[in-house]
Amino acid sequence: MQSGPHQKDSHLIETSISSTEVYKGKFLHAFKDVISLPNGAQTTREYVVHPGAVMIIPFLDNGDLVLERQYRYPVGQVMIEFPAGKLESAEDTLNCAKRELLEETGYSALEWALAGVCHPVISYSTEFIEIWFARGLVSGAQSLDEGEFVEVIHASTQQFFEWCKDGLITDAKTLSGALWLQNVLSGAWSLDWKR
Repeated sequence: MQSGPHQKDSHLIETSISSTEVYKGKFLHAFKDVISLPNGAQTTREYVVHPGAVMIIPFLDNGDLVLERQYRYPVGQVMIEFPAGKLESAEDTLNCAKRELLEETGYSALEWALAGVCHPVISYSTEFIEIWFARGLVSGAQSLDEGEFVEVIHASTQQFFEWCKDGLITDAKTLSGALWLQNVLSGAWSLDWKR
């Protein structure tokens, strides 16, 4: 058994033989590929191509977090989440984060810090989500997309972590954000804030 992130991966790599587009909609773009496994056998992989997204962990001056409540049709329930949204064509991730925070919550931020990247569904999607922290929030008006309904809420970090522990927050990207938030608040991980 090998250990560490820099080990040789050739014994794990799968290679594409052919690719077939299965579905192309307004949001989803699905493929079914024939691939070669590391042992030479062939099988198929089905996956969704996604342009990528951002998620924002916004802090009010009093230390509270800005969150959203939104009905998510596929799971049939209202979810508590950090603000997030997908990248537009050729859009810079920081510009996307600024746009999504303003559109969904009405807030703009004076300072931003990139935390890291989350791959929420590695088994069937190319989606990545850049996690951004925002502070120095300035309140404004929401500018939601047509057909988008979002309730903005505030919570203390203690309340937020309780909601995660109690299963009130189950959204994968928000739980990933909780890991970052916990480590930043404890001083274990640092951020490089920029105006």
